Amino acid sequence: MAQLTIKINGYAYTVGCDDGQERHLLQMAADVETRIDSIKALGGQSGESRLLVLAALLMADELHDQRVTLNNLTSELSRIPQAEAESKRRLARLADRAEEIAQSLEQP
Repeated sequence: MAQLTIKINGYAYTVGCDDGQERHLLQMAADVETRIDSIKALGGQSGESRLLVLAALLMADELHDQRVTLNNLTSELSRIPQAEAESKRRLARLADRAEEIAQSLEQP
C-alpha cells in the first residue's frame, strides 16, 4: 500500500492508497482544493472544518446531479428496444400496405 502526503488548504495529510492509485489520489485532492479555493473566493476565510464541509457538500451536489443524469440516460436506453420494436411493427405495416397497393395496381 502506497503512502502519499497531500495538501489541502495548506494542511498536509498523509493518506494511504492502493499501489498505482497515487495519481488518482492526487487528482482527487486537487479537486477538493479547487472547491475550497472557490469557496474562499466567494466568502473569504472560514474555519478549516467549515471549508471541508462546504467542499464536501459541493461535491455531493455534483454527485447527485450526475446520478440524476445517469438515471435519466438509463431510462432512455431502456426505451430503445421498445422503440425499435415499434419501428419494426410500423415498417411491417407499411410494407404490407405497399404490397396491397401494388397488388391492386396489377389487377385490371
